[in-house]
Amino acid sequence: MRFDPRKTTVLLATIVLALAWSASAFAGKAQTFTGTVSDAMCGAKHMMEGSPVECLRACVQKGSKYALVVGDKVYTLDAKNKADLDTLDKLAGQQAKVKGEADGETIEVTSVSAPR
Repeated sequence: MRFDPRKTTVLLATIVLALAWSASAFAGKAQTFTGTVSDAMCGAKHMMEGSPVECLRACVQKGSKYALVVGDKVYTLDAKNKADLDTLDKLAGQQAKVKGEADGETIEVTSVSAPR
């Protein structure tokens, strides 16, 4: 049997394309996360005097984004829809169900609701 570099190149290219295709099939899928609404600056522990909800709202007014605390993990919420932002404000400090695409520690929000 003789080594053919062209066949090897075609085989490797096929494997690389198959891996890239399978990786893209799993990326960018919407998920549902349930956790406590917080802000990205404080995360799970609020530092300001007063209630955690007052701290959360003050931080958001100063430019911090909303966050979702799920267990030990804090996700920054990238919510652009005014209705979603209003719902996050109403659920401040409470449990919320957030649907969206996670990219590391950020969730691009597609919807927010109270858990059932």
